[in-house]
Amino acid sequence: MNTLISSPGQLPATLTLASLRLPHASIPHNPLLAGPLFLAGYIEKAGTGTLDMIAHCAEAELPTPDFRQDGGQFVQTLWRPVPQGVTGEVIEQVGTKSELSRHQVEILEKCREETALVDLMAIAQRSDRTKFRHQVLNPLIEEGLIEMTIPDKPQSSKQKYRLTEKGRALQSQLAHNKEQV
Repeated sequence: MNTLISSPGQLPATLTLASLRLPHASIPHNPLLAGPLFLAGYIEKAGTGTLDMIAHCAEAELPTPDFRQDGGQFVQTLWRPVPQGVTGEVIEQVGTKSELSRHQVEILEKCREETALVDLMAIAQRSDRTKFRHQVLNPLIEEGLIEMTIPDKPQSSKQKYRLTEKGRALQSQLAHNKEQV
């Protein structure tokens, strides 16, 4: 299982993909933002982020992260351990193959009870209903993990969402795996 992190932009001209795996200078795109983040403790030491990721992956006996430029995007692939009993089934999310996002897992939890769209959007901190449906909710429905309470009227103001049997089984499995960790 892996997680893709895609950020708009290119590496600074003085950094190469290979140099990310060696000690290197920090070249923040926005020093006005990086400075306060460093002072607040969100950035521990400038120029060590990729090295920290590599070290943490090695400690966890995971493959080293992959870094690449893809058009105007800087993409990082981080590998995660596969919990026992998880099938590795993937869900399409925002144009990439990925495991369930943290928000989707929280939405499954919330859907134990019938829940309105706006309440689910609040979990994912989204305001655009169309994008939320396409990127977050529809993949859960297509995988059969949640269902609409009024399937004939998807746009109904009284529409709510709830877990399916498959969704309850997955949620139980995730809770069990979390207890094992």
